[in-house]
Amino acid sequence: MTVNLADRQYRRYPHSVGCATVHLCWIPKRRRAVLIGDVKNDLGKILNDVAIEKGWFIKALEIAPDHVHLLVEYDTGHSIAQVVKAFKGRSSHELRGRYPHLKRMPSMWTRGYFHDTTGKVSTAVILAYINDPHHSKN
Repeated sequence: MTVNLADRQYRRYPHSVGCATVHLCWIPKRRRAVLIGDVKNDLGKILNDVAIEKGWFIKALEIAPDHVHLLVEYDTGHSIAQVVKAFKGRSSHELRGRYPHLKRMPSMWTRGYFHDTTGKVSTAVILAYINDPHHSKN
């Protein structure tokens, strides 16, 4: 269920209300340009399937020949590392099972990834709110 507070969409969870969105980027091993044609199409379907199964929402997806950009809203029960593991793990397993040329790579993806959390307001706005004198009534 989503809650609209002042034109902001938040999800309601059993013990919290909020929105967790992260920008992820990862690359194939040795940055090989293998994400083309059917591999690219299948990767997009796999990532969408993972998101649906987990109850996550893909807000944006770009699959370039040598990297993936993903903006995903996820639930509070998962860490960013778990989100990445779900996407990279399933896609590696399924793509390498379908395409023999990908099995010749030592692994589908590099171990690392880029992540950046995003929000509805900037860090500066939050800092100003927290540091506002109205919080200290002493």
